[in-house]
Order: sequence, then C-alpha cells, then structure tokens
Amino acid sequence: MSDLLTTTALSLLVVSFLVGIVIGLTGMGGGALMTPALILLGVPPSAAVANDLVSAAFNKSVGAAVHWKGGSPHLKLAAWLIAGSVPTAFAGAFIIKAVAAGEAQEQFIKLAIGVTLLITASTYALRMYLQMVKNLHEGGEHTGRPESPVKPLPTFLIGATGGLLVGLTSVGSGSLIMVALVLLYPRMSPRRLVGTDLVQAIPLVVSAAISHVIVSGVDWAVLIPLIVGGMPGTFLGAKLASWVSQSVIRRGIVMVLSLTGLSMLQVPPEWVGMIGAGMLILGPVIWGGVRKLHGLAPFESLPVAAPSHDEPTSPTRPSERT
Repeated sequence: MSDLLTTTALSLLVVSFLVGIVIGLTGMGGGALMTPALILLGVPPSAAVANDLVSAAFNKSVGAAVHWKGGSPHLKLAAWLIAGSVPTAFAGAFIIKAVAAGEAQEQFIKLAIGVTLLITASTYALRMYLQMVKNLHEGGEHTGRPESPVKPLPTFLIGATGGLLVGLTSVGSGSLIMVALVLLYPRMSPRRLVGTDLVQAIPLVVSAAISHVIVSGVDWAVLIPLIVGGMPGTFLGAKLASWVSQSVIRRGIVMVLSLTGLSMLQVPPEWVGMIGAGMLILGPVIWGGVRKLHGLAPFESLPVAAPSHDEPTSPTRPSERT
C-alpha cells in the first residue's frame, strides 16, 4: 500500500474531489460512492471502508454544524437514532474480523458492499418518488400540520439497522436512514429531516471509524487525499446545486449505484453492460410514465440561467422541480 503515495495519490485526490461535488449537489452520503471507487482503484475493501469512514467523520461534522446553527435538527429523534446506531456501527469491524480473515474477509466485505449498494439504489429511487408526491400534494416544506410524535422503537430499529450496515460497509448513513425517516415521519420538513440525519450521523460514523481503526488501522496515503480532495469538492458542489437539474443527477446516481453493486457481486461484465444500457434507455421512459400518472409533464424542463427580456416568465410549481 505504500506505493499509493507516489502512483495513485493524484487519482485518489481527483476521485474524492469528484465524489465531493456529487455530495454537495445532492446531499447524498459519500460512502455509497467513495468506498466502491476506492476498491476500483485497487484499495483493499477493508482499507477502503476504514479510510472512508474516518474521512466521513470530518466531512459530516461541517454539514451538521451548519444545520445545528440553523436550529433544524429534531434532537429527540436524533437521540433515539444514535442509541440504536452507535453500538451496531461499532460492532461492524469486529463482525467482519470474526466472520473471515485474509482474502475471504475482503470478499465478504465486497459482497456486503454490493448488496448494500443495491438496497441503497432502490431506496434512493423511492426517496425521489416520495419527494415528488409530497411536493405535488403539499406544495413545499411547510404544510401547517403538526409533526408526528417521535416513535421510539421504530426509530431505534432504524438506527440499529443503518448503523450495522455502515459499520460493515461505510454505506447507508446518508441514504438508507434518510429514506426510512421520510417513511416514518412524512409530516417532517425535508430540511429538518436532513438536519436530524446529519446530527445523528456524526456519532454513528465516528463509532464505526473507531472500531475499524482498532481492527485494521488507517492508511495515511489514502486518508489524506480523501480529506484534501473531498472538502473543496463538497463546497463546489453546494455552490453549483442551483444550476444543475437535481432530478437528472439523482437518476444517474441510482444507475451508478446499481451497476457498481452488481460489479461488487461479481456479475459478469457483459450482463452489467446490458443492464446499464437498459437502465439508460428505459429509466427515463419509466420515470416519465410515473410523473404522468401523477398529472405532471413526463419530462421536466431544464433550468434556464436567466429569462430573456422579450419572453414572459411564469412561476414553476414545486412539484415540477422533482
């Protein structure tokens, strides 16, 4: 692994920067993209998970601090999530160590990552659909209805399940848990849900990172580029978010996660290619059909930088942005 400092440090820096841009654009957790990218660059799965978790502990703290300052997190809800997620996240590295060793351990991690990526892709698509329906029927974040009371046991179980997946794969803190919260607390505004998820993700990720450091340590030649490249990438992505169609990016992410998950499961490349081609061709058609069933235009218009002085402007329905 020592040769990473001279042969692939630039690749790690570039990849972390690009993944950071995607995180800034969509708010999606980076583990679902960064960990597979590290593995494809030749980093062993165990090292990829450990180093990604440590870097995520730094990056998530910044986002959580912003939401904490804005007062958006639901602290009681976050506390129940933390109670469930921290112990299982910490157990992840020790479970991996107990299950297998050597090459068998690396294959086990790749299998776990592949399954989790497919679950993440499915739940991310579900999140897009739920957000579209919510915008259509409620017209925005503030509905005037009181929030649902905290449900301790289901919330605890969501945290425990999400924590275990993060501890095993580093994937799930920003996607799987978020979708579960949307389903369990449909009346809570997206901003409040994101703030709550970010706050609970800090102890979750830190707990998982500590256990992986104890079991396998960190590789500074991998970790430093992840932090150095990821932070400016996330900042740039956040700045570009208003210029880019979120719907197109998110559908692209679902496809990337699905194909990467299949690759991690060692599906033959020709099958991955055919599935990817099918998703590329049929995906927009299926999504357009879903939108049409809800009374929307099949394909949303792309954002325009500035209207011409000769053309009238018209307000856009909140549901048309999804």
